[in-house]
Amino acid sequence: AGRMDTGSGSYAIKVPGLIETLRDLWNIPIINSDQTVVTLKDIAKVRRSFKDVETYARVNGSRAVGVAISKRTGANIIQTVEAVRQLVEAERSQWPGGIHVIYSQDTSGQVRDMLSDLENNVILAVLLVFAVLAFVMGGRAGLMVSLSVPGAFLLSILCLAVMGYTLNIVVLFSLILSVGMLVDSAIVVVEYADRLQSEGVEPEKSYPAAANRMAWPIIASTVTTLLVFLPLLFWPGLVGQFMRYMPITLLMTLSASLLMALVFLPALGAAYFARRRGKKPHRIVEVAPWQHRFTERYGRLLERALNRPWRVIGGLSGFVVVVIIVFSTLGPGVEFFPDIEPENANLLVRGQGNLSVDEIDTLVRQVESRIRDMQGEVRIFFARAGKTGLRDIPEDTLGVVQLEFGKWNTRRKADAILAEMAERTKDIPGIIIEPAKQQEGPPTGKPVQVEFRSRYPELILPAVTRFVEEAMPAIGGFENIEDGRPVPKIEWEFEVNKEVAGRNDISVRDVGNIIKMVSNGIKIDEYRPDDADDEIDIIVRFPKEYRNLGQSEKLRVFTPRGLEPVGNFVTRHAKRSAGTVRRVDGLRAMTVKADVAEGVLADDKVKAIRQWLDSAGLDPRIEVRFKGEDEEQKEAGRFLSIAFIIALFLMVLLLTAQFNSLYRMGVIMSAVFFSTGGVLLGLLIGWQPFGIVMCGVAVIALAGVVVNNNIIFIDTYQLMRSQGRNVREALIVTGKDRLRPILLTAGTTVLGLIPMVLALNIDFVHLDVTIGAPSSQWWKQLATAIAGGLSFATILTLFFTPCLLLLYEGKRENPKESGSL
Repeated sequence: AGRMDTGSGSYAIKVPGLIETLRDLWNIPIINSDQTVVTLKDIAKVRRSFKDVETYARVNGSRAVGVAISKRTGANIIQTVEAVRQLVEAERSQWPGGIHVIYSQDTSGQVRDMLSDLENNVILAVLLVFAVLAFVMGGRAGLMVSLSVPGAFLLSILCLAVMGYTLNIVVLFSLILSVGMLVDSAIVVVEYADRLQSEGVEPEKSYPAAANRMAWPIIASTVTTLLVFLPLLFWPGLVGQFMRYMPITLLMTLSASLLMALVFLPALGAAYFARRRGKKPHRIVEVAPWQHRFTERYGRLLERALNRPWRVIGGLSGFVVVVIIVFSTLGPGVEFFPDIEPENANLLVRGQGNLSVDEIDTLVRQVESRIRDMQGEVRIFFARAGKTGLRDIPEDTLGVVQLEFGKWNTRRKADAILAEMAERTKDIPGIIIEPAKQQEGPPTGKPVQVEFRSRYPELILPAVTRFVEEAMPAIGGFENIEDGRPVPKIEWEFEVNKEVAGRNDISVRDVGNIIKMVSNGIKIDEYRPDDADDEIDIIVRFPKEYRNLGQSEKLRVFTPRGLEPVGNFVTRHAKRSAGTVRRVDGLRAMTVKADVAEGVLADDKVKAIRQWLDSAGLDPRIEVRFKGEDEEQKEAGRFLSIAFIIALFLMVLLLTAQFNSLYRMGVIMSAVFFSTGGVLLGLLIGWQPFGIVMCGVAVIALAGVVVNNNIIFIDTYQLMRSQGRNVREALIVTGKDRLRPILLTAGTTVLGLIPMVLALNIDFVHLDVTIGAPSSQWWKQLATAIAGGLSFATILTLFFTPCLLLLYEGKRENPKESGSL
């Protein structure tokens, strides 16, 4: 209340009105009459209590309180979970006995497993690459090439750490993908150094000479690959945030591999042979007889192909066309993102009506009782009745049972478990059970989402009703359908006759406050006791036995003439609840969402819906859009198409500048287009759908890898031509000389991906072998696409490219050598 300065001192004046204790509440005066004071404790029971129950939670059937903890963006999830566990264990000593702690939805364990699987795949890929290199090139050369792998990894991970990126599943897979790619340059240098040694060059000089001779082809091929991944850095949206780590990691790793091939390996090779000088004569690694026979056989096949170049070109082109047609008409189809075996799932308990939280809890308990004996496959049942707090769930969701499955290799597939749960609970009256698997990858919601919107709201409801009740059953294949139509609930409306209320000097607020006494109560103040961290509301309302609709008719409100019954000027009636009103871009909208049955592709169902919409004759004032997965799929497809065009344009500029020939540039680029036939062939063999995200990235990545061998082939061909050989002879000699490095560079890349293609994981610590782990399901599609495309592109490089060169340059040299049919 201010300060007082008396001349001999200054004092603060306070008039405390803070409610600090329960006794302060008791003694609040309500009214006084004839020297008698009526306090709050005289007319009310004042007690400290809890808010009305809105939710019930149970873990494995026992009452529970759940605390959801999320990590900050960029934080290490493993360290975060460890810190939480340490804090909980430290606090448990202060808790009463009988309280048990269960850690549910702990994704750090899943991350650990994925990281472990991917690390094992990296080790396996390196071992496979080393084994092949040692078998073909000898142990010393294979070891030197393999040393470039850890060196490039170390440099790239160091760069990623400096940039602030941490290891995740996308980074680790990118390292696996790069295992075979980053040794390409090293293979070319080491193989050429061995060739120089066989021609009499001193060993310690062969490696610097090989690096100097092959520097420009290696730089050009590496830069070409880097240019391909460059546009992926600008990938927008949720998918872009998820996949952006791949181009960043590959850019770092391939740049490091260039440094290893042109600086580290020449220095290592020169130092190694210089140290051995004078100790023991160096034995030149000779080509094994079987390799020589293989090379000669390839030379004869190439010569026969060059005799009939049009047949070779026509045959390979026809094969690619046939593969594209077969995949388009009879293939497994198109999807947005691979289907990953989940670690968690939800059982949504859906129902309609004005149910109390206790009635909802009874229904959820029935669901729990039907599935509790499946604990052999489900580790934790976390049930919540009432408000769930989950996002993107149907409006009529009453409760949810969160399921945490056991280890993937000790249980059935999640689809089978959820199907059995749905079968067990389907006869519970009044509810619908909707299984919802954990969605891996970019979150898009249900795969099929159709949005109806219009400026005229009255048109939307009939259209949505017709679509849900007629079209979707006719098309078939949909599950767990939800729509944006209003959920049928009622609400009680107390309509105040304002004229009568005004004559009695009563406002609508007065009526509302008195009616609150039979519902949630009136908040009149709040206070903070010493044993609480937050302020506590002070609520006034009637005792529980008087809080019902019947009591509302007996309510009385104060007027200047005394108490008046509320019923004199209030009419009560029931009306339908308005529900949730959604607008998109200012237009009223309703969305229909649905899952698809197992084995059914969402893309096929979207096409069927489009056909129905074209013939349904809906009012043209209704706008229909496909959202969710289809929207993300189109956005990702558009970006990848643009990125592919930009990458091709950059490659064209680089190759034209390097070879100064539009035709030779066109020959190299043709391998990029024809290699897509190998992508589709690999998917057909593995019977996997074409994933817009994974296979789209694979096609772009493949473009950068495919041109490498063609660049080195044509570079060597130019060298042979400069030595005076004719076109045919130069092509045959080039093919023989480049056969081993071409097969090795392509083979090592494919071998590095084989563990992912086969979904194979070998635990080198525990000596355990598994097939089909969820971590491998993420990348199987992408690995299969790259392996298939690169394998086919190798055939193109060895036969298709020489035939194309012969058609043009052979005709220029001698018109009669243009080939025949």
